Amino acid sequence: MTDAKALIPAHLHAPLPRRGNRFSRWVGRMGMRMLGGWRIEGELPETRQAIIPVAPHTSNWDFFVGVFVMLALGLNLSFLGKHTIFRFPVNGILRWLGGIPIDRSAAQGVVGQMVEEFEQRHELILALAPEGTRKKVSEWKKGFVHIAKAAQVPVIPVAMDFSRKVIDIQPPMMIEGDIDDELLRVKQAVSHAVGKNPQHA
Repeated sequence: MTDAKALIPAHLHAPLPRRGNRFSRWVGRMGMRMLGGWRIEGELPETRQAIIPVAPHTSNWDFFVGVFVMLALGLNLSFLGKHTIFRFPVNGILRWLGGIPIDRSAAQGVVGQMVEEFEQRHELILALAPEGTRKKVSEWKKGFVHIAKAAQVPVIPVAMDFSRKVIDIQPPMMIEGDIDDELLRVKQAVSHAVGKNPQHA
């Protein structure tokens, strides 16, 4: 079996960004149990920066499962949000939760803005739904693959499998080749997972 650490660039080797305490981790474990007895398979590699695409995304329940998993693991994750929602009175809460405001009309685009975020932040673990919506789509959005390639940070695919109630953490991968080929590689890593609403996958 390939050592996950060997797949991470040496300059990123560092403990994962953490948050929370023993109580918040207990809340996360209890939440996973209450939602049907979810469990985690695999381990996240020690890296200070990464992009975590979580798929498939077919239901609002995905968010709650994800929050409890984040708490159980004690992870400090970030997510993208439209810049217009980062206003009083929710601005502080969104940023505390890890929200990063993104202006889709900016000249450098979302990819450019996120590459800058990775350059400026010593620690940044970005979690996202590659479909961009819980509705059925014909293709995943490619932005996260472009960001990973430009910023040279690993992609760690995570499958949310409702059929087994398992969060399946896959080995990290560096994005170095053709974008379409690399996107297919990420898809294949989570293709075994069944969403809450399979008809939307």
